[in-house]
Amino acid sequence: MRCGFYPGSFDPPTLGHFDVINRGLALFDRLVVGIGVHPSKTPMFTEAERAAMLKEELERLGASQRGEVILFCGLTVDAARQNGAHFILRGIRDAADLGYEAQLFGMNRTMAPDIETVFLAASPGTAHITATLVRQIASLGGDVSSFVSAAVLRRVQDKVRHR
Repeated sequence: MRCGFYPGSFDPPTLGHFDVINRGLALFDRLVVGIGVHPSKTPMFTEAERAAMLKEELERLGASQRGEVILFCGLTVDAARQNGAHFILRGIRDAADLGYEAQLFGMNRTMAPDIETVFLAASPGTAHITATLVRQIASLGGDVSSFVSAAVLRRVQDKVRHR
């Protein structure tokens, strides 16, 4: 069974994330979506809220049996191993992402030569979307409906209203 591990902060999950998840499900028998927990960061959404949004998307895709959402602290390669993955899935939006991802690949490959990294170029309609920009636009009262699913949009709007 081919198992992929797709790590990220997913704060919030965007259409770009969902595109990579959907395409990852076509590549792997099982896909583990790992939400990295970083105590030094102050996210918009709690880990539980992000996990719920990602699980809803897996259900919407009809992949709740083949996809799983987990939380992890520490190294991505360790989380991948602990979840039975031999592949790390990464999305690349542009040349800046490629440079950063190449560095991560080199470090991960040195620490875990048994785990392969698979890069997916962003689909044309999602290459410009970043969770950071979605948070910034939403916090300034902008419309982020073109960047997130309808379910995530409702949660983003609720979060901004209650801040």
